[in-house]
Amino acid sequence: MTTTAQWRSIPELVLDAADRFGEAEAVVDGDLRLTFTELAYRVRRTAGAFASAGVGPGDRVAVWAPNSAEWIVAALGLLTAGGVLVPVNTRFRDEEAHDIVVRSKAKLLLVQNGFLGRQFPGPPGVPVIDLKTDGFLASGDPLEREVGEDDLADIIFTSGTTGRPKGVMTTHGQTLRLYTEWCDLAQLRQGDRYLITNPFFHIFGYKAGLIASLIRGATILPVAVFDVERVLDLVEMERVTVLPGPPTLYHSLLEAGGGRDLSSLRVAVTGSSDIPVELVRRITTELPFSHLMTGYGLTEAGTVTASRPGDPYEAVATTVGRPCEGFEIDLADDKEVLVRGYSVMRGYLDDPEATAEAVDKDGWLHTGDLGELDGDGRLKIVGRKKDMFIVGGFNAYPAEIEGFLLQHPAVAQAAVIGVPDDRMGQVGKAFVVPRGEVGEAELIAWSKDHMAGFKVPRSIEFRTQLPLNATGKVMKDQLS
Repeated sequence: MTTTAQWRSIPELVLDAADRFGEAEAVVDGDLRLTFTELAYRVRRTAGAFASAGVGPGDRVAVWAPNSAEWIVAALGLLTAGGVLVPVNTRFRDEEAHDIVVRSKAKLLLVQNGFLGRQFPGPPGVPVIDLKTDGFLASGDPLEREVGEDDLADIIFTSGTTGRPKGVMTTHGQTLRLYTEWCDLAQLRQGDRYLITNPFFHIFGYKAGLIASLIRGATILPVAVFDVERVLDLVEMERVTVLPGPPTLYHSLLEAGGGRDLSSLRVAVTGSSDIPVELVRRITTELPFSHLMTGYGLTEAGTVTASRPGDPYEAVATTVGRPCEGFEIDLADDKEVLVRGYSVMRGYLDDPEATAEAVDKDGWLHTGDLGELDGDGRLKIVGRKKDMFIVGGFNAYPAEIEGFLLQHPAVAQAAVIGVPDDRMGQVGKAFVVPRGEVGEAELIAWSKDHMAGFKVPRSIEFRTQLPLNATGKVMKDQLS
């Protein structure tokens, strides 16, 4: 039976959630508690504020801010005004974020200044609104605009093999259909209390978090910065039932020890990292979780595969499950994972060449990941065709990091690889041929000022030359 969404658009979902769940808690963020009715009203007022600011159907607005109730209201209000959401990674430095804001042609940039002591300035010509202090969200008259399932909902930027971020375009209908099924696979229920540590600028936090909660009627508890003690406090005080995150989150919970009442926890969801079988066992035996779902997804298609209730520990740990409904999985001759289905992106923003390279004429999305299929149709990710590694759940692209390093006046050549790390899964290691005097600590400190933290190499090895092949490309298999 085909999984379909009963709503044409995310704004329609917001209004319907108010009708269905009424005075139940929709969002809990510190002292702020919003019912579904109150959330819908604030969203409609914010839609009016966007309209008054000149944001019309199809206009883009960027949000560069951490998880919060204000982020939720702003994003949903924008969509209700007919706009297109452009989330920006809060770990990005100004140069990285401004590139996305400018290329997306965003009419406004919404920020939260003061977060972690930072200011979030906009590029020239783009008005900046502070979500926490400017009063923008409550400044409009209630508004609803007609939004259809085929209308563009968001442009979420990801990086490709060139290292330059590309904007992935997805519609309302694609998101609603896929994450309606996701709710079933994750066993998300009405009345669940969902602690969202995954950032809203990522599909794991935004679509499998915020949108999924509205679909099911779960209470959203946004967390701006992961801190294990804060998470444990919230689980105990708010009786959290659903707590997804990367494997590092569950390591932290297990290492934190006892002394807290975590008995409310029921559902864990983690990503496509290779998870030790022992960790899967510990999550469901030493922690109260009764259901653990693993899956594989990417910005260009959303959640593509997922484990199923009752799958054995080993299958949950070593595979990413079977395809979600409406998806086909195939393997190219070189074992690259190919994906086809209704949720594959509408394309990369203003980049038809990259779109044609990623999605072939038969509709197959070339993921850049290498995989195998077992006898039960479960997918196992065995490597990456693209030169990418994952740092604590975030994709890091060597080409992009190398580009930043080469901006340093003392760096002549640079090559970056991912190396194993007990806590983060992988971290970056840079091999640098210097052209002047520079030390490891100095270059790492410089990197922290020029790129997001997860991209910063944790170690740097200086060499007189890098191993090159006949065409001048670095042979990274000779670096370790």
